[in-house]
Amino acid sequence: MVNPYIEDKDIRIFSCQTEQSELVWHRDKKDRSVVILEGEGWMFQRDNELPMILSEGDEIGISSFEYHRIIKGKTDLKIKIKEQ
Repeated sequence: MVNPYIEDKDIRIFSCQTEQSELVWHRDKKDRSVVILEGEGWMFQRDNELPMILSEGDEIGISSFEYHRIIKGKTDLKIKIKEQ
């Protein structure tokens, strides 16, 4: 499977042209935090929780092996990943 983002070191960019079906539920092997650098209308959802709107400057902690996904927005989404 091809990743639905472009990656440059710790920065990821998700295109607003990406199909929602490509943004699948998944788990990561390590704890991480994600900082929202830019993007409008995108949401983050943890398993068994309602989606939350992402705003520039938000930082979200994600535990290892926690199911989560993002939901497509109106503009490209640019995030910074910090692995713990």
